[in-house]
Amino acid sequence: MDETHQRDHLKAYGLLYNAIEEGYDCHWLLNFRGGSFAILDADSKLIQQALLRGVSYESRTTVQLVQLMADLASPAQNTNTVALQRIPKIAVYSPDGAQPWDDAVTMVLEYADIPFTTIYDTEILDGSLGDYQWLHLHHEDFTGQYGKFYGSYRDAAWYINQKASFEAAAREMGYAKVSQQKGAVAKTISTFVDNGGFLFAMCSATDSYDIALA
Repeated sequence: MDETHQRDHLKAYGLLYNAIEEGYDCHWLLNFRGGSFAILDADSKLIQQALLRGVSYESRTTVQLVQLMADLASPAQNTNTVALQRIPKIAVYSPDGAQPWDDAVTMVLEYADIPFTTIYDTEILDGSLGDYQWLHLHHEDFTGQYGKFYGSYRDAAWYINQKASFEAAAREMGYAKVSQQKGAVAKTISTFVDNGGFLFAMCSATDSYDIALA
């Protein structure tokens, strides 16, 4: 639904994720009222879930929905439909001790009730990344220069402790420098993408990831 009629877009994503997981016939209506979703076999159980989550919905007959989807698929329209058949297993790349407000995507996933697993360098390098279909990166600095906060916080106790923790972790994994260890992580993520994994990066991860691979 569009912003005028949908009371809670984020909860709607979570509702749809759950519906796909439970085997409902779900479709994404591209460019229709801001990008809506249709569930052809929605029942009272799913409607109850929508009410509990505060998600707005409209009831239409199956015939009406099928006709709408046919209209959206017309070459004459800048619209289309996509069948949603599988849910991704999501991993969020984040160190121990990260605060919830450090990453807007994590906050969104939690609010929407979309499950995810937090992983970090150990899980990336031991092959566990292959268990997931979607990886999210945020503030990480893959160049091994300890993040974008050096200029302002290099003398702060938390920054000094974090730097020491990164260096100790690199040594435990057999790397002489943090830059080498982070470079290995970046290459593993690159292979994950080459093999069909989805990657969403934001903030400093977008630049530092490419630099580490250069």
